[in-house]
Amino acid sequence: PSDIGFTARSVEPEMEQVFVACPDHITDPLAFERKLFILRNYSSHLINNSVKKDPIGFYISSLSYKIIVYKGQLTSHQVRSYFPDLSNKKVVSALGLVHSRFATNTFPSWKLAQPFRFIAHNGEINTLQGNLNWIKANEKGYTSPYFTKEEMEMLLPIISSGNSDSASLDNMIELLTMTGRSLPHVMMMLIPEAWDGNEQMDPIKKAFYEFHASMMEPWDGPASISFTDGRMIGATLDRNGLRPSRYCVTSDDRVIMASETGALPVDPSIIIEKGRLQPGKMFIVDMEEGRIISDEEVKSKICGQKPYAEWLNKYKIRLNELPEPRVMFTHLEHDQVFKYQKTFGYSSEDLEHIIAPMALDGKEPVGSMGTDTPLAILSDEPQHLSSYFKQLFAQVTNPPIDPIRERLVMSLATFVGNNENMLFENPMSCHTVALKHPVLTNHDLEKIRSIDTGIFQAKTLQCYFRADGKPGALKKALDRICRYAVDAVEDGFEVLILQDRAIDSEHAPIPSLLSTAAIHHHLIRKGYRGKVGIIVEAGDVWEVHHFACLIGFGATAINPYLALSSIRDMKINGKLQTELDPEQLKKNYIKAVNEGLLKVFSKMGISTLQSYQGAQIFEIIGLNNEVVDKYFTGAVSRIQGMGLDEIAREALAKHRLAFARKSLPVDRLPVGGFYQWKRKGEFHLFNPQTIHLLQHSTRTGDYSSFKKYS
Repeated sequence: PSDIGFTARSVEPEMEQVFVACPDHITDPLAFERKLFILRNYSSHLINNSVKKDPIGFYISSLSYKIIVYKGQLTSHQVRSYFPDLSNKKVVSALGLVHSRFATNTFPSWKLAQPFRFIAHNGEINTLQGNLNWIKANEKGYTSPYFTKEEMEMLLPIISSGNSDSASLDNMIELLTMTGRSLPHVMMMLIPEAWDGNEQMDPIKKAFYEFHASMMEPWDGPASISFTDGRMIGATLDRNGLRPSRYCVTSDDRVIMASETGALPVDPSIIIEKGRLQPGKMFIVDMEEGRIISDEEVKSKICGQKPYAEWLNKYKIRLNELPEPRVMFTHLEHDQVFKYQKTFGYSSEDLEHIIAPMALDGKEPVGSMGTDTPLAILSDEPQHLSSYFKQLFAQVTNPPIDPIRERLVMSLATFVGNNENMLFENPMSCHTVALKHPVLTNHDLEKIRSIDTGIFQAKTLQCYFRADGKPGALKKALDRICRYAVDAVEDGFEVLILQDRAIDSEHAPIPSLLSTAAIHHHLIRKGYRGKVGIIVEAGDVWEVHHFACLIGFGATAINPYLALSSIRDMKINGKLQTELDPEQLKKNYIKAVNEGLLKVFSKMGISTLQSYQGAQIFEIIGLNNEVVDKYFTGAVSRIQGMGLDEIAREALAKHRLAFARKSLPVDRLPVGGFYQWKRKGEFHLFNPQTIHLLQHSTRTGDYSSFKKYS
């Protein structure tokens, strides 16, 4: 048609409508639907991989015995004229799903136009990168009684590259429905209500959500999602209710739901009911039963299908119910604490301005927004590896969340163990260690390390490299721990504990962020990541940003043993003037870390730790492509910089402070000087010299002094 726009016409694909007959030997319509699903996925992958240079590509809008999708890079009024079927009086349907909004976070294209095969989506999936990473990590281990091994391989990858967030969500919904779950069940899995911490929720429903949380993370973000499988049509809202959905029921048996009231002209006199979707709630119209099904009814039926609460009580491992550990690490003494602090890069500023306030007040210390220190890659001082990672935040139409006033919808819960195959539910699917938050005390960690149920065991990997300064030493160490991690998974261990305690004059610690990301991505490439949880037992973790980086690159839980030992040491040596005992100070510190993590998640509009885990929502500034591509695969890196040998050199600079023969006096750490100018600390743009030049130039009117200042 000539009425479509120039841009749309320039990339208009060649359209074909194909009819596929059901073979006589297939008598089950759902079995036929699954064969069509395999055919569509396999042919799409095969053709697009064969003609990669074609900018338009090959795309099948729908291949189903129940649903036909008409869509394109068109305005709402162009759709009818472009597809003659829609003007044919013989083409009728009892339901319709329409999407008319333009794309906000992708470039418009024919294949990314909505609706998709199951959904129409208004909103954004803020957790998309993490969701995609976990699908990639786990899909090689997917099995289902509905598909043979060969058929499952034909379906992969489940989500094609270049998909929008809505298209990716649609692919996931399709896979889960094709493997035996109902569409409302799938929507409850992917976009759950805020269940963690909701004491008013029905225990049966809460058990459903907790069981499925062990299997997969939420797809989180502001979203109003309409969906249909051809038999029922409905909609659901995200847990925060950040997108509108309103409906009305008329006396002539029509149900109309839209983002706003008045999307279609309706005579008010025939409206018999109207309302709006509440956060996390669902609205269903069952065409076969010919009625509207309430949120309470549909969820009650789904949650009662299997004994989820019974399975949780029998197989879920709860930390507080674990027996006392067999072995307990003794507390580090003052000299050990001091040596470790120097090795891991602590400064007196970190102890006084970061750790001490967190232990005393249970909150992150507050500072000004500005910083006049150089980027980590431009600094002359040895840097913490996480300083090269900058947190991203919600922009454009993605609202951040208030982590204080909206605390009820946020969750720090995490699950340690094997959550590889979400396509098949059985009692062992929830056989993981349930944690209320990701920060472990030494005692908590030893409980997990001591678990030996025969089918659930932990393996500790020592993360160090030779401190001889030779090129390639760090790479060899990373190759070693990655190899050991694969061996542990193949031996049946379900928890990997990455420990950096085994250091001495000849061995330096691998930065925990690097060892975590390296093992995380190596296991993804091997197809093993979903089989294990990763716990990081690290000395170089004390700020909230350190925790956020570790979680963002795959850590399930973290034991900041040196930070906790430092708190105890400061209390014993009188550097914390308080009546609080060391245990309470540690609890305050953990509380501060957890509240800080919620603040980090909320900036990106993410509600749950599970959705942030592995999402890599950071921008890297100052690591070269070789390091990023292998160890931080998929992360955004704008400016290149250090390689592994340079990272090793920074780690060794700290290591020498602790183990060189001529070290600093035993009672003094580096001053730091990051938050406040110090003579031997980090460089500041506004330092005594620049302030002197400014004052001198303004008082004397000396332009040459002002030029030196500026």
